[in-house]
Amino acid sequence: MRSLDLTGLSTRGEADRRLAATVPEEGLRAFFLQALDLKAEGGPRWRLNLDVLEAEMPKIVGWPGTQGEFPNPALFLTGAESHYVRPEHREVIRALFPAARFAKIPGAGHWLHAEKPREFEETVRVFLTA
Repeated sequence: MRSLDLTGLSTRGEADRRLAATVPEEGLRAFFLQALDLKAEGGPRWRLNLDVLEAEMPKIVGWPGTQGEFPNPALFLTGAESHYVRPEHREVIRALFPAARFAKIPGAGHWLHAEKPREFEETVRVFLTA
């Protein structure tokens, strides 16, 4: 987001074209661009506090040092192309969520709910009705 030159931007399409140089994934660009205010006083700006996000990113994407246990079924649904929940995480997940269920949606990355909404919906429906 910091790499996007906001100078002279007037359309989301132009912002998308510029951002494509550093973010090739269309869905990720669309997600980022939701936070772009093209009509801000003084010119385009991000609505997010990028300094705070950068400083806190390890906490955001890291694994919390959580204690305790959730004994009920919990679904860990990931996109097959995402690397956020990896097989080596399962031991820790099972310690906290002993009734964990794992599922992957083929052809989806981290934004599986946006990339494969029907498959996401069906998988969640099956889990909730089981």
